[in-house]
Amino acid sequence: MEAVKKALWYIEAHSAEPVTLDQVADASGLSRFHLARVFPATTGHSVFGYLRGRRLTEAARELAKGAPDILSVALDAGYGSHEAFTRAFRDVLGLTPEEVRARRGLDNLALVEPMRMSDLPVVNLAKPSFRDVGAMLVAGIRQYHRYSELGGIPAQWQRINMHIGHIPGEVGGSAYGVCTAAAPGDRDGFDYIAGVAVRSLDDLPEELSGLRIPQRRYAVFEHKEHISTIGSTCAAIFGDWLPNSGRKTAEGPLMMIECYGQRFDPNSGDGGMEIWVPLQG
Repeated sequence: MEAVKKALWYIEAHSAEPVTLDQVADASGLSRFHLARVFPATTGHSVFGYLRGRRLTEAARELAKGAPDILSVALDAGYGSHEAFTRAFRDVLGLTPEEVRARRGLDNLALVEPMRMSDLPVVNLAKPSFRDVGAMLVAGIRQYHRYSELGGIPAQWQRINMHIGHIPGEVGGSAYGVCTAAAPGDRDGFDYIAGVAVRSLDDLPEELSGLRIPQRRYAVFEHKEHISTIGSTCAAIFGDWLPNSGRKTAEGPLMMIECYGQRFDPNSGDGGMEIWVPLQG
């Protein structure tokens, strides 16, 4: 997970400074979107969750040593006020800064220690196939997701599953999860449409959205495990394969497509699926 290692190194090296997701993404060699998918799948933390946890853990150590000025500790941790620091500290560690200083100890605190590179999971990613896919029309439920909050995607699939089989003009037997850039200038999240291929975008029910996907060449990866582990496969694709492949993702709003074929069981999450990465050229 070379890209994640670079991101972790950057966070540790700059943990005492204001750090943006763009900076971490640049250091890792990934886009914001891909870093947001790769980092949590690999470390169990969002980028900012890990950064915040590391800063507050080091702050807790200073307080446990009896730091006389809590505001100075707060400022060193990147917080502009005692109130903001206390709120974040309690949310992450379960106690207030004053309580930790009074205890003079770190027992039973949910500390976030530096991630060791040997702790990162290893995914045996099979080589992709390359596929030219013609223009597609996809109809489904569109929802905006922040990079730091991807937990709403399964619920989105539950909603669209009630429509599949009844959407006008459905073709084929596959379902698609399409990740696209959100509005221009939005750097906090992306749009995700869960749906099916259709012949036309006319006459769609009001609750459904349509999406036109141009003809593309894709690197196609098989994900054979349970759907809950898709993040690990994405981490291997964008954290290892893409940086080392010499290839670049296509320009434009399309980021990635998940393809759920007829073997996939939406009730159990088993059966496998494919991840399509749009390529330049």
